[in-house]
Order: sequence, then structure tokens, then C-alpha cells
Amino acid sequence: QVQPVESGGGLVQAGGSLTLSCTSSGLTFSTYAMGWFRQDPGKEREIVAAISWRGDATYYSDSVKGRFTISRDIGKIAAYLQMNNLKPEDTAVYYCAVRETYSGENTIYTNEREYDYWGQGTQVTVSS
Repeated sequence: QVQPVESGGGLVQAGGSLTLSCTSSGLTFSTYAMGWFRQDPGKEREIVAAISWRGDATYYSDSVKGRFTISRDIGKIAAYLQMNNLKPEDTAVYYCAVRETYSGENTIYTNEREYDYWGQGTQVTVSS
């Protein structure tokens, strides 16, 4: 069974940095896209960043552009989210999402409904 697993969340002061990691196994396709989403209590889950299979195409939400960097390790079926200059409004549970894709497809997916597998989430709390 496919189960992405996130790690790296925690408590950090405003202006600090954290790196989230996501690893997964059990994928049946050989190629896949990945994304990071976040959800604050009482709010809808929102896209933070997404990356294509080859890793050469990325997407960032306006709220994190210039501060967060998404990357991936194709050999390990892993993705990372480097978060710099964190702000209190970045506080949320961060989720890793995986979409299996067809060979050669290098699409970025930004809608949560487009993803097949989800991690349990990791809490990020930024204090002011």
C-alpha cells in the first residue's frame, strides 16, 4: 500500500527555517508528480508547492514564493520543502501528496483532487 510519510515539522520562531521531507514506497507506476499542501484549522487545504516528475518544473503559491523551495530525489521517491523566512501565517499542518503519472509525463498538479496518495501530515508552528 502506498503511504507517503512526512517529517521535519516543528516549532520555529518567525524568520527561521525548516525543511520538510516526504518519502514513499509501494508506487506501481514508474513516474509520479508530488506536491505539498497545508491546512490551518477552520480553513480549506491549500497548495503550497508542486513539482513535476523530472523536477524541472515547479509551482509555488503566491504566499510562499521566494521563501520556499520544493525539490525531489527521483531515485528515492522523495520530495523536500525548504522553508525560509517563516512567518506566523505559515503555521499549519503540512501534507505531502503523490500522483502516479504516465511515463514521459512532466505535468505539475496543483489541485488536491488530482493527487492519489496523501501523508498523515506534519505540524509546523511559527511563533511571533
